[in-house]
Amino acid sequence: MCLIYVAWRRHPRHRLVVAANRDEFHARPAAPAHWWEDEPRLLAGRDLVAGGTWLGVTAGGRFAAITNYHDPAGYRAGAPSRGGLVSGFLAGSESAPDYLDRVLQDGHRYNGFSLLAMDGNSLAFASNRADDVVRLAPGVYGLSNHLLDTPWPKVTTGKAELERLLSEPDLGVSELLALLAPDQPAGTEGLGADMGDDLERMRWRSSRFILGGGYGTRSSTVVLLDADGGGLFVERRFDAGGSAAGDLSYELDACPDSRRTARDSRLVRASN
Repeated sequence: MCLIYVAWRRHPRHRLVVAANRDEFHARPAAPAHWWEDEPRLLAGRDLVAGGTWLGVTAGGRFAAITNYHDPAGYRAGAPSRGGLVSGFLAGSESAPDYLDRVLQDGHRYNGFSLLAMDGNSLAFASNRADDVVRLAPGVYGLSNHLLDTPWPKVTTGKAELERLLSEPDLGVSELLALLAPDQPAGTEGLGADMGDDLERMRWRSSRFILGGGYGTRSSTVVLLDADGGGLFVERRFDAGGSAAGDLSYELDACPDSRRTARDSRLVRASN
């Protein structure tokens, strides 16, 4: 039950502001955010089972992130990994709307997904549970495991808090991470009673930060991208008990010159 808050062209300095939680089974192996050896301009964590990712950026300022669309009845074992849709966009050069349009032509092959992609000029959204690619206007958006801006409580309340943060003179990483921190589960109103879950599971998934024995929030990520393509990428990882297990911080330069530059000197700082 992942969660992504996005502010697009709503801040005087940062063209794109992202605060996101990744929820997954704790037993599923994944690598922390890093520059990929096989795609040196791509900065992202990596699913070590299928090889894709859930959220990433590139040197030069592309961004993409995906959530699974919650549809237990429609799940098909053996469908292609949805994480490859994120890395496929980041490794390419298509515009975000063109890439998402092409993805939807093949969308029936995948289990349910909702996908955000930003090419530097446009931010777009698509889901294989909806009909069309949507090119997004400047604004604040929220995405969990349904369609964009589905009014689940954690989506609507988090968007409102992000709007408040954007009005502050300085937008800090710590405040954006706090937006993703553990909170109280909501009531069952507005949680999607038609989605095949019992009331207990509905309340469990209503928290922004999910705690649970074998499944829960694995990482929180903050991305700040400026108009020139520079910015900051911060990842905080968590153990199965919800305790912080390590931070990574990458500063991004604005003008990628080569694959070598993107991999090496683009990494101004990485702390763990």
